[in-house]
Amino acid sequence: MSSKYTNPKLIKLHSIFGQLEERINPGVLLLVVALTAIILSNSPLYEWYDSILKTNIYLGTEHFNFFNHNGHSFTLLQFINDALMTIFFFAVGLEIKREILVGELSSFRQALLPIIAACGGMILPVVIFFTYGKIQGFTPEALRGIAIPMATDIAFSVGVLSLLGKKVPLSLKIFLLALAIVDDIGGIAVIAIFFSHFTSTSFIYLLVSFAFFALLLLGNRLHVNSKLFFTSIGLIIWYCFLQAGIHPTIAGVLVAFTIPARPHLNLSIFTKRIETELSAIKQTENGNTNSDIILSNQQIEHLTNIDIASDHAVSPLQDFESNLHSFINFIIMPVFAFANAGVRVDLSNPETLSGVTVAVILGLFVGKFAGIFSFTWLAVQLKISPMPTGMTWKNLSGLSILGGIGFTVALFLAGLSYTSGSLFLNQAKLGVMLGSLLSGMVGYFLLYRILQTRTIKRTLHKPKQ
Repeated sequence: MSSKYTNPKLIKLHSIFGQLEERINPGVLLLVVALTAIILSNSPLYEWYDSILKTNIYLGTEHFNFFNHNGHSFTLLQFINDALMTIFFFAVGLEIKREILVGELSSFRQALLPIIAACGGMILPVVIFFTYGKIQGFTPEALRGIAIPMATDIAFSVGVLSLLGKKVPLSLKIFLLALAIVDDIGGIAVIAIFFSHFTSTSFIYLLVSFAFFALLLLGNRLHVNSKLFFTSIGLIIWYCFLQAGIHPTIAGVLVAFTIPARPHLNLSIFTKRIETELSAIKQTENGNTNSDIILSNQQIEHLTNIDIASDHAVSPLQDFESNLHSFINFIIMPVFAFANAGVRVDLSNPETLSGVTVAVILGLFVGKFAGIFSFTWLAVQLKISPMPTGMTWKNLSGLSILGGIGFTVALFLAGLSYTSGSLFLNQAKLGVMLGSLLSGMVGYFLLYRILQTRTIKRTLHKPKQ
């Protein structure tokens, strides 16, 4: 299998995505797409926008459609939320596995504080949503969205933090990244537990999916390096989960955990193999440049060996992550935002800015800040975990507010919590948009002021040469 490191087409594609990342912040792109969806939803083009999302998706034969559930074909919106977002959660699963193995979650002592902070950032928003709902007399249906404000959007929050440049302490970035990853684990658990619905045929599909999971685990054990192997079996598991009533995005996360994290060849063996092949190629040179236009079979064989060795020197986990990163940031997440951020805003209707809307805003803006900051403060004061070097209570307060940016996963949970087209779903989406926007703006300007003041003080107190 050809690797992206040696495949010219993939190298060109990665170069294009690389240029995009240099010029366009993924968080800013998401914001622009979301605003576009809101404008369309409140314009004469709404019926066109809505009809596109209701278009049926087919893949298969006359009697079998791969994209169907309970005999009903996917709409474009369902395809985006249940199929494309599985790729997103697959990437999240890869990131979680990497962080547990060699990243910020690999050391219990290092991971403890962001884990505690993330727990606070999930518990307090749920408590605030529930408390406000009880005071306002929410119906059981309205309370179904209780988990919506518990999510932190990695791309948006880290994107906003990156706008502050080099003034941001490295410990602050690491803390936010680890916190957001733990937050994602919580969101995945909620989806798996509360949004999976078993059917009468679930048992058969579960047995089939478990058998294929066992095959993936065996492949991992035997150091299978083929990405096609894991992708094709992953698609089968996704389909089985869908038909069993388990939310299909969970399949993406679980399949990610089976992807090998070690390369088939370590760097020392890879280097020796490449040197041997290059030496063999040099011996085939005859000095006649005209004849080198057509390579000999021996030269092709050596180049193929280099190609295979290059592929085996990169672990499937790292290769998948690298290949999917830009694809998710510039295609999947913008498409998801376009399909799910469309909110109908009727300012003449008092219900638009009430009920679930307010509960979500309070959960994201107040709950996230209170939960992250208070749980971190308690953990440090009780000496459960020390404060990271470079992180202060002031910049932690700004970071805690940024935790209220819940865009992607929060919108995803909103779509699972409420029926399509309902007032509650519209209110939840509006709450996510306003709460995330408020958290992003306040968090950014607070951190900007704190970090700017710190830079000025450091300059004033710098000893003269």
